[in-house]
Amino acid sequence: MNAKPSASGPSPDGRPQRATAPQDGLPAPQSESPELPPATSFDVLGLPPELVKAMTGLGVTEPFPIQAATLPNALAGRDVLGRARTGSGKTLAFGLALLVRTAGRRAESKRPLALVLVPTRELAQQVSDALEPYAQALKVRLATVVGGLSINRQSALLRTGAEVVIATPGRLADLVSRRDCHLNQVRITVLDEADQMCDLGFLPQVSEILDQVRGDGQRLLFSATLDRDVDQLVRSYLHDPVLASVDQVAGSVTTMDHHVLNIHAADKYATATEIAARDGRVLMFLDTKAGVDQFARHLRASGVRAGALHSGKSQPQRTHTLGQFKDGEITVLVATNVAARGIHIDALDLVVNVDPPADAKDYLHRGGRTARAGESGNVVTLVTPNQRRDVNRMMSEAGIRPTVTQVRSGDQQLTTITGAKRPPSPVRSSGGNAPFRGIGTHPGRPAKESRKTAEARKTAEARAAARVRKGR
Repeated sequence: MNAKPSASGPSPDGRPQRATAPQDGLPAPQSESPELPPATSFDVLGLPPELVKAMTGLGVTEPFPIQAATLPNALAGRDVLGRARTGSGKTLAFGLALLVRTAGRRAESKRPLALVLVPTRELAQQVSDALEPYAQALKVRLATVVGGLSINRQSALLRTGAEVVIATPGRLADLVSRRDCHLNQVRITVLDEADQMCDLGFLPQVSEILDQVRGDGQRLLFSATLDRDVDQLVRSYLHDPVLASVDQVAGSVTTMDHHVLNIHAADKYATATEIAARDGRVLMFLDTKAGVDQFARHLRASGVRAGALHSGKSQPQRTHTLGQFKDGEITVLVATNVAARGIHIDALDLVVNVDPPADAKDYLHRGGRTARAGESGNVVTLVTPNQRRDVNRMMSEAGIRPTVTQVRSGDQQLTTITGAKRPPSPVRSSGGNAPFRGIGTHPGRPAKESRKTAEARKTAEARAAARVRKGR
């Protein structure tokens, strides 16, 4: 919601900061034309009355800094290069301008007038959900096309006509190759989370798509980070862009606390289980799909309501699991990096890196699922001794100085930091479901015995055998 501006981002005098050079590596484009000043309120933008009514009904009454900085120029038709931390209102920053500038026009069959490209299915759905009430108010038709769902149904939707298409690059490329979508009428193109699209290998597809839209159209590029991965897109496709950078990197959010919990490797999953059993929701990240599935099963066996989310799940499964998490039917979402962007959960106050992320960018985006839109939140990373050097380097690159604590399962400090508690029920070991011992272990491998235990076991076995012989 936009009930109030974000606490982070504005300068001391309350105005959005206009960066001359982003601090994440991308050279600032040189704007040839004067920029319009930031909007002090939505009222000064001249938005259609029906749109203002819909915004007021949803509590969107004052612009966030990124919206204030970019909307005047975007509504005027300028290309915009916008950076703000995740959860800061980027969707409405480009969405309101896109809908207002598209309203009143009617798209032909298979020929949209505006396009929003996003890297993941979840982000596509989030953008669609966020824009739908405003699109309805302006009588603008939306179509969402992503992988994992029926391409034939999406083709049929495009045939009926849609002014705005929200798409992942791969599925849109498929529809274009089938001649089920033509991009020559697209006047406004938005690239949301462009750096992740580059990271995921979509740059060739994105470039091919941008080559097909109208050359004289408007481009809006938004992302939580702007680094040299997107430099090629900026130089090739943005014309005289306005740069708006209203936040430092995501790790500087003042309402977000960062904790590194140093743990023993053998205690890692017991610690994670106690955190998962806390009161309230928690998003937990692991590296692999197999690890996510295994840990989620373990949590459910422990009496914790948990769901798994990763790219190996079908889109209906992913949508259902996310819906359960948002509605509170499950309290723990165990996920791979597929959940690191494009997922908005209200009042999510804890993110746990059960497996530390590979780099600073992944860390910032994982953590960005909490402390959204001015709310507070905590990011906790579990670190074993052999991971400490890499995690220290990653934190330094992210510009974060976390609170470091040595803990073990059952500690009061663990409860104080995360709300951890004992799980509702012990893990069942019968019925073919072996207890969870952590990723990389073998369910059938016996625990290593001490010499004293081994000698006692052998003595007991010898006595039992002697009794058997004596009874014959």
